[in-house]
Amino acid sequence: MKNYYDDGELKIRSMIPEDAKVLYDTYLSYGWHPQIKTYEDYYIEQEKGERLVFVAEYKGEVKGQCTLVLHPTEGPWGGKDYPEIVDLTVFSDIHCKGIGNKLLDVAESEAAKLSDMVFLAVGLHSGYGPAQRIYSKRGYIPDGSGVWYQNKVLEPYTPCVNDDDLLLFLSKNLN
Repeated sequence: MKNYYDDGELKIRSMIPEDAKVLYDTYLSYGWHPQIKTYEDYYIEQEKGERLVFVAEYKGEVKGQCTLVLHPTEGPWGGKDYPEIVDLTVFSDIHCKGIGNKLLDVAESEAAKLSDMVFLAVGLHSGYGPAQRIYSKRGYIPDGSGVWYQNKVLEPYTPCVNDDDLLLFLSKNLN
């Protein structure tokens, strides 16, 4: 296990296998539709060196996570070796403690070791409002490719559903 940050109250560390069940159970309790395989795969990809997984522990309890895909293949920069921040989540009982910003600090610091730019996608419905605000405040800007739906650019006037697959890609220069 690697520690990325520790101030005695908040620790950001790499993922351990037991985290998958904690993440799954918490997201399920929110009424979301998580797949435990997603979090098990995060651990496997971390161990293979394909993804960095940052787990936030607040006062000794898992309270959020974020991942960094090192060589993404999808999105506007897929295949160009710019790292992608994926799946930033802070548990709802612990919002407004700076955990999301600290997870992003760590992810951006690790991304800067690989590239001068990092990108991410954010959902467009209101459930992503806090993420939209944090990314904007941290200097992320739209990439200019427009809205994406189900992993493709959504052409003008094309019908879509305002679900978790309706995304806007943003990037940030790290130098």
